Amino acid sequence: MTSPPTVEILAIGNELLRGEILDTNTQWLCRLVTARGGRVGRVTLLPNVEPEIAEAVRSAILRGVAVLFTSGGLGPTDDDLALAAVARGAGVEVVLNEQARAMVRASYDDFHARGIIAEPGLNPFREKMARLPAGAEPLDNPVGTAPGVLLRAGATAIISLPGVPPELEAIVSQTLAPFLDRTFGSGASASLMLTVRCNDESIMAPALTGVVARHPRVYIKSLARALSEVPELDILFLATGGDPQELQSLVDAACADLCQGLDALSIPHRPKAAPTP
Repeated sequence: MTSPPTVEILAIGNELLRGEILDTNTQWLCRLVTARGGRVGRVTLLPNVEPEIAEAVRSAILRGVAVLFTSGGLGPTDDDLALAAVARGAGVEVVLNEQARAMVRASYDDFHARGIIAEPGLNPFREKMARLPAGAEPLDNPVGTAPGVLLRAGATAIISLPGVPPELEAIVSQTLAPFLDRTFGSGASASLMLTVRCNDESIMAPALTGVVARHPRVYIKSLARALSEVPELDILFLATGGDPQELQSLVDAACADLCQGLDALSIPHRPKAAPTP
């Protein structure tokens, strides 16, 4: 079986590190990658500091990750440093990309024509969003002004996305659809959830440990809850990468195996709808 593509994510923004904004972009990307059969190996929160971002990019390239997503830092202001940092980490210059420049101009003209912004066209700050790492490809932003960016560095595809969630999601779901199909192919995921009438993981450990060892292709995780009057917790079964029917068979078998072990321990259980990736 081919190993699933490994993905890493760099979420950029001082506001994230100060807790002012909840980083929903990373959760959305993680769910998407998992649903496509990929594996997110690392997530890093970074400040708007170019050397720190550049070093994180350089390290990901050296690790040979298949896809590196960056979110945030593509805007027109001075603290939007993501593209300069990506270029620095990849060892290339930042250059004005004429295709990106045309995209930015068209977006501002369209928003002006619809009465959303006061001025059409370009100014030096808007044009900054068209300065990309050399060799990069601009990605159409269907709902905003800053193009996404795809740069290949060695074995790594670096995808830089705006931090505004609707813009990030639109670029990934629409513009990047062919790239995702090429990268992840027909890879998929399958999951099951089991609710167990027991809130003490140590009681279940004998059954759970054996099941994990017997089903190495299935990720099995007990999801502990805060202790309360309802003595329950959930157990997740997840398999990624490969044929959907095969994956479903794998999680079904692991769940059935655990149910037998729980029955032997007289621990009640019932199926629960798994979260949709």
